Amino acid sequence: MTSSGSTLLFGAIPRQLKPAPGEKRALAEFVDLLCERVGGARPFVCLLAGDAHLRRLNSDFLGHDYAADVLSFPASSSDDLGEIAISMERAAAQAADFGHSCLDEVRILMLHGVLHLTGLDHENGNTSMARAENHWRAEFNLPETLIARARKGAA
Repeated sequence: MTSSGSTLLFGAIPRQLKPAPGEKRALAEFVDLLCERVGGARPFVCLLAGDAHLRRLNSDFLGHDYAADVLSFPASSSDDLGEIAISMERAAAQAADFGHSCLDEVRILMLHGVLHLTGLDHENGNTSMARAENHWRAEFNLPETLIARARKGAA
């Protein structure tokens, strides 16, 4: 458990992608930052796992047979935000594709997932999530975010 009451879990991750101790500390600090600044001090759970786990979650809960990069499961109560799951394999591949560190990509995915937990959605053409993601990306000095990359790819 982090100092904000949020939880960062490490599932089955391929050995070469396991975060080093310093990276784990940096991710825990980012979880706290997201909780306090983005999540309104409501804690959340973040699971970092491999593609197989994300594929299983995506299939079981959403009926999709592929490993998503990030999945969000909002809480049913207002006491906490809910849970997010992130594929370290997808994060590493995307980081290589976009020319930044895997640690930064995991942070981008965490931010995206937490924004979903706060009730924002980009699937239905609503631009409020894109604006929020861009605001927090700049605030946290992160590379280009998921929605911005998707829009650029669609153009």
